[in-house]
Amino acid sequence: MSINVGFQQFISVYTVSLTLPVEHVPGEEPQMSQISGLFVEKPQTVTAIKGKNVTFVAKVDSSQMLRKPTMKWLKGKWMDLGSKAGKHLQFKESYDRNTKIYTYELTIVKVVDGDAGGYRCEVTSKDKCDSCTFDISVEDAGEDAGELDFSGLLKKRKQKEEPEIDVDVWEILKNAKPCDYEKIAFQYGITDLRGLLKRLKKMKKVEPKKSDAFLKKLGPAYSVEKGKKIHLNVELSDPNAQVRWLRNGQEIKPSAKYIFESVGGIRKLTINKCTLADDAAYECVVGEEKSFTEVFVQEPPVTITKMLDDIHVVVGEKVEFEVEVSDEGANVKCIFQDLELSRDGKYRFKKDGTKHWLIINEATAEDIGTYYVYTSGGESKAELEVEEKELEVLQSIADLTLKAAEQAVFKCEVSDEKVTGKWFKDGVEVTPSNRIKMTHIGRTHKLVIDDVKPEDAGDYTFVPDGYALSLSAKLNFLEIKIDYVPRQEPPKIHLDTTGSFVNKNTIIVVAGNKLRFDVDITGEPPPTVCWKKGDTVRASEGRVRVETRKNLSYFVIEGAERSDEGLYHITVTNPAGEDKADVMVKIVDVPDPPENVKCTAVGEDSASIQWDPPKFDGGVPVKGYLMERKKKGSSRWTRLNFDIYESTTYEAKKMIEGVLYEMRVFAVNGIGISQPSASSKPFMPIAPTSEPTRLTVEDVTDGTCALKWLPPERIGAGGIDGYIIEYCVEGATEWVQANETPVEKNSYRVRGLPVGEKMLFRVTAVNIAGRSPPAVMAQAVTIREIVERPKIRLPRQLRTKYIKRVGEKVNLVIPFQGKPRPVVTWLKDGAPLDTKLVNIRTSDVDTILFIRQAAREHSGQYTLSVQIENMEDKVTLEIQIVDKPGPPIAATVTDVWGFNAALEWKPPKDNGNCEITGYTIQKADLKTKEWFMVLEHNRRPSCTVSDLVMGNEYTFRVFSENICGMSDDAGISKNTAAITKTGLKQKQQPYKEKDMCSSPKFITPLVDRSVIAGYSAAISCAVRGHPKPKIIWMKNKMIIGENPKYLMQNNQGVLTLNIRKPSLFDGGKYTCRAINDLGQDEVECKLEVRVVTEKEAKK
Repeated sequence: MSINVGFQQFISVYTVSLTLPVEHVPGEEPQMSQISGLFVEKPQTVTAIKGKNVTFVAKVDSSQMLRKPTMKWLKGKWMDLGSKAGKHLQFKESYDRNTKIYTYELTIVKVVDGDAGGYRCEVTSKDKCDSCTFDISVEDAGEDAGELDFSGLLKKRKQKEEPEIDVDVWEILKNAKPCDYEKIAFQYGITDLRGLLKRLKKMKKVEPKKSDAFLKKLGPAYSVEKGKKIHLNVELSDPNAQVRWLRNGQEIKPSAKYIFESVGGIRKLTINKCTLADDAAYECVVGEEKSFTEVFVQEPPVTITKMLDDIHVVVGEKVEFEVEVSDEGANVKCIFQDLELSRDGKYRFKKDGTKHWLIINEATAEDIGTYYVYTSGGESKAELEVEEKELEVLQSIADLTLKAAEQAVFKCEVSDEKVTGKWFKDGVEVTPSNRIKMTHIGRTHKLVIDDVKPEDAGDYTFVPDGYALSLSAKLNFLEIKIDYVPRQEPPKIHLDTTGSFVNKNTIIVVAGNKLRFDVDITGEPPPTVCWKKGDTVRASEGRVRVETRKNLSYFVIEGAERSDEGLYHITVTNPAGEDKADVMVKIVDVPDPPENVKCTAVGEDSASIQWDPPKFDGGVPVKGYLMERKKKGSSRWTRLNFDIYESTTYEAKKMIEGVLYEMRVFAVNGIGISQPSASSKPFMPIAPTSEPTRLTVEDVTDGTCALKWLPPERIGAGGIDGYIIEYCVEGATEWVQANETPVEKNSYRVRGLPVGEKMLFRVTAVNIAGRSPPAVMAQAVTIREIVERPKIRLPRQLRTKYIKRVGEKVNLVIPFQGKPRPVVTWLKDGAPLDTKLVNIRTSDVDTILFIRQAAREHSGQYTLSVQIENMEDKVTLEIQIVDKPGPPIAATVTDVWGFNAALEWKPPKDNGNCEITGYTIQKADLKTKEWFMVLEHNRRPSCTVSDLVMGNEYTFRVFSENICGMSDDAGISKNTAAITKTGLKQKQQPYKEKDMCSSPKFITPLVDRSVIAGYSAAISCAVRGHPKPKIIWMKNKMIIGENPKYLMQNNQGVLTLNIRKPSLFDGGKYTCRAINDLGQDEVECKLEVRVVTEKEAKK
């Protein structure tokens, strides 16, 4: 029973030791922050066991994002963990299409001590970003149950039978010395000493020490964009204290970049034009106290200035994707198949300023797909197409006919120099020996047989490795029989037709190549040889020449040209006879480039290309064509086909809508590939728009029909150039176009329609890609005038009196309805309207009354009549043109009493064509003649003016008011109001003259001063006394006489002694004495003259 109890106690202690590091400390914020920003779930701070795996999960909501977010895992401040991916660090990414949530996982395999520290994950998506931090602490693994010392536990249990006492271990540790921590931990069964120390350190941080030097410290961190400036502020308790600013521990000196400011107790550090080098830790030091912060410099989003181009290559070729960004120090990511590409043996990256290259050394079929490039402010993509490379035979092996002991050489040339192969004789592989040798140099493969024997005759075949291709030739062994030859033999020409001859007596030469034609000649004695082309005999020198040796004649053409083509005659003669032969030489070349390359039609991602065959086919029939395309402005051409295309029309696909392209074509014949044709005019793949929507009839009259519609739902990059409207009679199939040129508006009136017929209408959108499908009206429309009763829609503001000021503009738009077009008539006060005074403009749906500058004669009642046959509608509107009123008349002061005056007047003769709303009264004293306001907005033609000043005489003026304002002139009172004085008498007191005599007394004393030698100084004081006292200045009790060094001034009792450029000898005690008949007074001060030291001068 004691064994179980002891074991349970040990297990409980072990559990406590594991949970200590992850317990939340009071006063410190928990590491797991609230869900905010882009994160749905953030990684949590954990305590990992050394040697175990730990996984962190972050979830991001992409429902509000336009593109896939980018996630970065960072350790510390800068270390990007993406570059450390491998066996130790593993990353995983998944996407839920239902919830639109991306899940990112970071797994650390077999945690080590070096993994401990602070981590940060950042997610960015175009202009949105979010980040969160978490920590990892690493602990050693605890003791296993198999290593428990049960005997020791039993002994310990037997010795300790006392009941457990509930004690607070942390209070004991907080008050204990650090040297006693291990002893206390052992006493209370705490085994995790590292976790204990961490928790104690955090608990001590709960009680922050209050700063004596700082009232306000720096914030924990600041963020600033690259190129902007930032202010760091602290507030000191002592305004006179000196501060030092440090950056990464180094003191900052004032400069144009770092500006120090001091206002009272506030100290400010301004950093101008922040760069990435300014991303550092800063501190402000006052005496022994410091305030820390960190500044993070954010780079502006990097945009892509030059996009990627599509590339089309064959297997084994080098691929280079080029992109150009807006900043040289930009971070560029390359993505292929949702994986970021890194530098390895297959992929290489190159950078030159703002240009970046992704290089694939040898392309394979696995590299086919879309490649993406991402920056912080943009992205680009391009397609890579890789086709299998076909082996091309450049030179085949030829049949040989040899004699005994001669050398046989079989030679062939293929397009790929890396291709190997095997030689076979009659189906059996040839093995090399001293007499048989096989060589492979570049693209040339040779089989050489020395000392040919009869058994070497047979069929020889070369088979390239990895290709379903074989090249065959035959070796013929020629036996020589020696017969008796007479001394004379007629000449004979022996033409070898097994070599360059394509048929009998015809030889083909590629332009630019050298032709050497050997002709065997027999005859005894040796015959003479003559070569001719037409009537021209070929000489033995020059580019085209003849060389003759015994029994052999050589015909040589150096650098064959088209002019060398023709029939050549060879004649050999000797005494025994003559022989002739003809040889046809044909010069062949690569064809001329195709002509007139043009785009005949475009689609959404395709274009139809057409061209004319080359004028000269090179003497060999054209086998087909090769096409290339590029984006306008780019220099990289992309091959569209690797197999020869025989037709002269081609449909190019996989283009980007809205991008300008150019095309060029190569012609191919048996000799080779021609030069490229001239580039076609730029064209743009654009699809026609969809059909217009909601086609309806707006109006129908005799012979016309007004239609309206909405733009197509899908327009595309080509936009809309206009619309074509067509009509036909119901039941017919022939559609007639109503407009010659496309109309840009979404409405059109079709004219010239037959009255009474039922017509169908359709509308087609037109752009650079052609016409869209038509929008057809579902039902036919009968072309017939619809009679509609006239009705005037009088605006609300015209239903009451319409008032305008003189000189203002009057513009009244009154809509009406009615069919056919009604007759509109305007009347003023029952008489026809004078169109010289008022402008009238009338359309089918409204009428406009316009007066450029309104005058009073325009006032009156206007009647509008709209009539269709015997149906009519009328409205009447009243227009009133108003102006400022005239001045009141007959203003008179009718009564004066006390300090009051009664004033009356009559309304003005001209009220401005509207009601007088009030009067404004002003008064003026006849002495000053300044006008002052008395009353405003007085409704009656009379008033009483109060609070007049006794002894003054007043005149009055009155202004009239209406809705336009006050009158320009005022009505002035004909008489005045005099406020007379009452009978008051003043009792004057007898005048007593005051005695102003007094003894001198200084009211402002002299003040001790310290001045700098060589700079003029002054001391001053103030004295009063009557009669005016006599002033005496003394230095060290000695009267200062008429010394020119001193200037004494007395200005209304203010006494000043100016000392010109004092020296050290001018220092001392100065006294000022004032004396008159009633007494005397004096004041004194000390003057110190000091010399400036070098240290003070530098300051």
